[in-house]
This record gives sequence, structure tokens and C-alpha cells, in this order.
Amino acid sequence: MEHKLDISVVVPLYNEAESLPELTAWIDRVARGEGLSYEIILVDDGSDDGSWEVIERLKSSCPAIRAIGFARNYGKSAALYCGFAAARGEVVFTMDADLQDSPDEIPAMRRMILDEGYDLVSGWKRKRHDPVGKRWPSKFFNWTARAVSGIRLHDFNCGLKAYRRKVVKAIEVYGEMHRYIPILARQAGFRRIGEKAVEHRARKYGESKFGLERMVKGYLDLITVSFLSRFGRSPMYFFGSLGTLMFLFGGVTTVWIIAAKLYKQYHDLPLRPVADQPLFYLAILAVILGVQLFLAGFLGELIDRNSSDRNKYLIDRTIDCK
Repeated sequence: MEHKLDISVVVPLYNEAESLPELTAWIDRVARGEGLSYEIILVDDGSDDGSWEVIERLKSSCPAIRAIGFARNYGKSAALYCGFAAARGEVVFTMDADLQDSPDEIPAMRRMILDEGYDLVSGWKRKRHDPVGKRWPSKFFNWTARAVSGIRLHDFNCGLKAYRRKVVKAIEVYGEMHRYIPILARQAGFRRIGEKAVEHRARKYGESKFGLERMVKGYLDLITVSFLSRFGRSPMYFFGSLGTLMFLFGGVTTVWIIAAKLYKQYHDLPLRPVADQPLFYLAILAVILGVQLFLAGFLGELIDRNSSDRNKYLIDRTIDCK
């Protein structure tokens, strides 16, 4: 039988060997100070700087550490997905491994979950210690996410979050979807989403893994999660409706063009051959696209009803996470 704990702290990491001893000691100090039973789940996302060896050494002095090591780098969403699956805490926290998130925020965020009834509490880095080239794209990204989702959070991408346990067991994180966990949670029926201003610290070790490609992937995934939140279980509603409208437009236009030609021909009026009219070809194109969109919706329904689990990651080592 699974033994439940007060809190689980899931820490995805990639090449953060220098920061791990300080981070785990800090989490241990905070949890013990609050009298909480806890576990630290370190998910090594294919590090090549000796992070796993550091984790093995830390385990000998901190039994609360559990760890998952990927065979290669899959990304933060994959790490969170596996960490969530392994978590046993009543309240589950996530934080980055670079020491920019403060474990001192854990007690207050836990109280917001247990005492104030929130399902999810997202950190808000009100004062960020990041370069301008990272802050301004993040501001624009968060504005777009708020506008699309309707969730009034200042910082969707803050790594420090707290979740009621049933939330992390109900959501599916993949791609770059870790940015949109509040949207995924609301889609799963968890609407009590709160926010807390948290301390953000300057990076102490290593370099940021942030890059332009993450922004591009983030926006593509925003489109994906917005679509899935509306039509994920019924793609026919989107593709079928759009396809039907295009088919009707093309069909009615084609009939009108042919009928107009026959009318003019019957009354000996000047007329243009149907094949000389660009509108005729546009109408035929609309009919073809309409049929294709309708079939896309139909195939989407078939795939959705027969799909298997998409999250398959090659884990080649674990510590107490079986």
C-alpha cells in the first residue's frame, strides 16, 4: 500500500550537479522545521555533468531523496510527468534545480492549498533576477497565455508551484506543456487556481537553459493546448463544422454559377464559359477542402478513441521510485 506523505517536492534537472547539495539540504531544513513528512523526487533529464553521481551520494545522507534518471534529454515536461507519477505527498511542489526558486515558500503555499482550498497555487516572480532578453519575451508570453486561456496569472512559467495531489494525478504533461499546467488543470476540472508572489534569486551556478527555440515551441504548444481544451475529445466539432461550411459554400457557389449560365443561355444573353470564371475554381477548391476537413475530423475521432498512452520515456535508472 502506498504511504502518503505531507509533501512531495519534484525537481526536474539537467546539468545541475553543483546546486543539488545546497538545494536538497535547503528543502530538508524547511520540511523538518515545519515538522512535515516529505520526499524529494529528483528527475535527471539526461544530464552529462555527473548529476546522477551527485544524487547517489546525497541519497546516502538523505533517505527522503528518490530519483529518476532518463537515458537521454526529453525535456522538462517529461521530467514533471514522471515525477508526478511517482509523487506520494498530499501536496506536491515543483521547483527548478538552479536555486532560483526558494524552498522557504513551501509552508505558505501549502497552507493556501490545505486551508484556503486552492487546487493549484502558482508562483509569481514579481521581481526577477534574469537578463532583459529573458524577461521581456516572458512578459509577452504571459500576456498571450492570459488572453487565450482567461486564467489571470502573472507568471505561467514559474517553476515553483504547489498542487493538490489529485491534480498531478489527473493531468498529462508532454511537449512544452509544463508552461500551461494551470490550463491543463482547469481543463481537467480543477478551477481553484491561485497565485503567490515568491522570491526569485539570481542563478548561483551554471548557465540558463533558456533559448529562442523554447519560445517558439511554447507558442506552438499554446495553440495546441487551446485547441485541445475546446476540441481535444471531439475534433469533429472543429474540423467537421469548418469542413461542412466550406463544402456548402463551394457547392452553393458552383450551383449558382452553373444556374446563371443556363439562365443566360436560355434567354440568349451574353455569357462567359464556366471554365473561364476564377470563382468557379475557388468554389471547387472549397468543396475539396471541405471534404478533406470533414475526413480529418472523422479520422481524429477514430484516433482519439483508439489512442494509447503517448508518454513513453526510456528510464534507465531509479532510486526508490519503482
